[in-house]
Amino acid sequence: MQSNSAKDDSDEMEIISSEHNGTVHDTKNEDSGDIHRAEENQKSNIDPNLYLYDDDLATRPHISTFISSIANYENTIPAATDPDAKPPAPSARMGTLIGVFLPCIQNIFGVILFIRLTWVVGTAGAICGFLIVLTCCCVTMLTAISMSAIATNGVVPAGGSYFMISRSLGPEFGGAVGMLFYTGTTLAAAMYIVGAVEIVLTYMAPWASIFGDFTKDADAMYNNFRVYGTVLLIFMGLIVFVGVKFVNKFATVALACVILSIIAVYVGIFDNIHGNEKLYMCVLGKRLLKDIPIDNCTKDDSFMRDIYCPNNRCDDYYLNNNVSKVKGIKGLSSGVFYDNIFPSFLEKGQLISYGHDSIDIENIGNESYNQIMADITTTFTLLIGIFFPSVTGIMAGSNRSGDLADAQKSIPIGTICAILTTSTVYLSSVLFFAGTVDNLLLRDKFGQSIGGKLVVANIAWPNQWVILIGSFLSTLGAGLQSLTGAPRLLQAIARDEIIPFLAPFAKSSKRGEPTRALLLTIVICQCGILLGNVDLLAPLLSMFFLMCYGFVNLACAVQTLLRTPNWRPRFKFYHWSLSLIGLTLCISVMIMTSWYFALLAMGMAVVIYKYIEYHGAEKEWGDGIRGMALTAARFSLLRLEEGPPHTKNWRPQILVLSKLNDNLLPKYRKIFSFATQLKAGKGLTICVSVLKGDHTKIANKAVDAKSTLRKYMTDEKVKGFCDILVAQQIGEGLSSVIQTIGLGGMKPNTVIIGWPYSWRQEGRNSWRTFIQTVRTVAACHMALMVPKGINFYPESNHKIGGNIDIWWIVHDGGLLMLLPFLLKQHRTWRNCKLRIFTVAQIEDNSIQMKKDLKTFLYHLRIEADVEVVEMNNSDISAYTYERTLMMEQRNQMLRALGLNKKENSKVESHNDEKRNSIDSDGHEETDAPEATSKKDESTEKADSKFKSNVKPDEFNVRRMHTAIKLNEVIVEKSQDAQLVIMNLPGPPREVKAERESNYMEFLEVLTEGLEKVLMVRGGGREVITIYS
Repeated sequence: MQSNSAKDDSDEMEIISSEHNGTVHDTKNEDSGDIHRAEENQKSNIDPNLYLYDDDLATRPHISTFISSIANYENTIPAATDPDAKPPAPSARMGTLIGVFLPCIQNIFGVILFIRLTWVVGTAGAICGFLIVLTCCCVTMLTAISMSAIATNGVVPAGGSYFMISRSLGPEFGGAVGMLFYTGTTLAAAMYIVGAVEIVLTYMAPWASIFGDFTKDADAMYNNFRVYGTVLLIFMGLIVFVGVKFVNKFATVALACVILSIIAVYVGIFDNIHGNEKLYMCVLGKRLLKDIPIDNCTKDDSFMRDIYCPNNRCDDYYLNNNVSKVKGIKGLSSGVFYDNIFPSFLEKGQLISYGHDSIDIENIGNESYNQIMADITTTFTLLIGIFFPSVTGIMAGSNRSGDLADAQKSIPIGTICAILTTSTVYLSSVLFFAGTVDNLLLRDKFGQSIGGKLVVANIAWPNQWVILIGSFLSTLGAGLQSLTGAPRLLQAIARDEIIPFLAPFAKSSKRGEPTRALLLTIVICQCGILLGNVDLLAPLLSMFFLMCYGFVNLACAVQTLLRTPNWRPRFKFYHWSLSLIGLTLCISVMIMTSWYFALLAMGMAVVIYKYIEYHGAEKEWGDGIRGMALTAARFSLLRLEEGPPHTKNWRPQILVLSKLNDNLLPKYRKIFSFATQLKAGKGLTICVSVLKGDHTKIANKAVDAKSTLRKYMTDEKVKGFCDILVAQQIGEGLSSVIQTIGLGGMKPNTVIIGWPYSWRQEGRNSWRTFIQTVRTVAACHMALMVPKGINFYPESNHKIGGNIDIWWIVHDGGLLMLLPFLLKQHRTWRNCKLRIFTVAQIEDNSIQMKKDLKTFLYHLRIEADVEVVEMNNSDISAYTYERTLMMEQRNQMLRALGLNKKENSKVESHNDEKRNSIDSDGHEETDAPEATSKKDESTEKADSKFKSNVKPDEFNVRRMHTAIKLNEVIVEKSQDAQLVIMNLPGPPREVKAERESNYMEFLEVLTEGLEKVLMVRGGGREVITIYS
């Protein structure tokens, strides 16, 4: 510490002495030589063409290094893997069909399609059934549009909807919706298991019932489902625990079964276009009967008489109506579609019959005989809840983003095409079922009127076993997928540490499996199985999925309305209004379907949200809710004070340092226009000017200057604040403004300062103030923009075309990428095209570098042409030496003139003293020639000094070489560009007049021949990201 302090003191003394007497030239040369030799040793590996950026390259990566690290990024998905298997060879990236479309198809088509869709069509009728399916499909389509926008807004790692919502709306919403999604996935597993048991017991092996004849007792049927469902759950849980490899392979079999089953149904519909003579129902009057053999379906048969006439007392309805045989599969040509147009909703206990006459549907007596009764009360909204699980599963593609060759292309196309395909199948099935099957058979939920057969299976070609086996295997596969995915989702939430009580479930077993999460999933799944009824499970899990989809739409709407700079989805076919419609549909369907289940899901979400808010871990994911805080007042200021904004929420909060002329008018009016054009990022703008003087004496001038500044801001439509600071020194005033401006989290992070055009003429003070400001901005970790040629910049009401050229030399946070994107959001620059140039070093592979840079821009969702410039290591030209020599001679001249001025002031003060002490007889005139001779002597001495020093400093030569070579390339490529954006080299670390003056000269040479230049220096933090 003492040595450092001593060094600082010596440096300070050296500077002071050089400023006051100019007699330390030799010492400076010695020190400079030592410094240069040290820098040569440390930076010998720097490309000679980039030596001007050596201070930056010591701490900030060259573009080739940075781009290479980004391009080699591998996104991994924590999918289920077999811990005992050998590490597989790297697999080829999947395309849209295999990676997104088919997985979504498999997850969307489910058990409801096979065991409930015909009943929904028969109960709701063709029109209402079509509306039910259309409503559910609209919910998923709108959600898929919102999801596509979020999924293409950067790289989306694993987690599906949980990741997207939590990173878009914050940990509170993300944790709440993540738990809802987990619960819904777990209950979906329960529904699949119960559905699989129903297929086996009802349609394949009814003899396996352990509680008697379940066709006559619904409770016996549900008890069978509970027992067999528990056994199947344990078996499937063991498979998931020990054989994940089997689960993954079985998914392919399940997908094949689903596709083959659907094809079989369609072929069967057209094969039975004229009906099916093999399937008849027995109908008493208008009532549908069960367990009646077709051969005994007549009043003349004793079988019917024994049922309806016990003890020789016949049922009145039996006596008054005839018994008939009705063909169940009538075919499309029969016109049965017109009988199935209108709904036939029933209350629990009412009888299934043609029409709506109370005498036919009401069971007046206590005996139901063999008549089929409604087991639940049906309504339009209830059927939506029962059918909705059939359209879930749209997140399958986003969960596989790491395995896709081009996730940002495949996810929207694959997901939307899958929804269009499944929606077409569902909607066409509604119409085909209504036009093929008799109304009574459609409403027979369990096929009791046809001997306990599955209605869809009897439509299919070639026989019913294709559907029975296919539906059972596909349902089993869907259940295994749910039991595999739910524990991993719970483990992902636990590992995020946003819900403290879930911490135990973050741990994995020695085999890498989420065993604890699997056990909890099995327990919750068992609770769902104990309900024993698909018709109860379906609306319940619909609530959780609808909540999840609603928040996906909310996340998209919030991000779109906030218009954060990071919101740049590659998927363009979205709008905030569509997202709000999707959100409204989700909430409406929830409330209409089952208001008490909806309250349960919402209550669960609120409890988890509040728990995370008060007890959860602090997380900063760059979410939209935190972005909203930038536009709020006290509450938001307090929240923003908690820490800096996330990279995704970063936007330029601009501090404009405006110089005033002698009339207190801003010197460069277009600097305000430029700030307005950058305000597409919806950030904060503060305009400040510094007046030199004593505030107590020029307070009125400060007020007038502020009024003028406000008028200029109003004229240029700059929405923000302005202020005037009065200080004894301009540089100190600017430093104070930069350090203290702003309030809480609403502090500027970007400074715009004009270029000191007259720095050569005005002497040292102009550029010293500029460089001091650059250093202060860097010390405050703020970004800096220096527009050069500001008077040639376009007005805000003009539209220009052409190119915006970005010369990306070093990576300092990505501000060079973000600024042109923000400018293009303004109408002035909207028609301009972006071109990005970067310089390849000797060891760089320029072809691979260009490819990596294109990949990086693709992930950034920024469209631009890319060019990698190769600069040969040519010898330093004579012009470079001459230019450097002129620069150094100018510095020596200025130093000599400064010395002469000080000597002259001493001579004049000495003469004044002599005048006051002598008589007024004219003798004082003899001193004037002496002073003149001293001035000439000093000037000649200075001339001899710099004329003798004809060899320029090698340190300056290399920097001048960089400036000249880069300028030649930039002028060649970008002379006609509307704007050239480039990295601003860092100021010299040494606070020495010569080094600072040389720095200004280097910048002049670097930008020669360019009309409009924007030099940018980042604040040392990332402001743009490829991640969602």
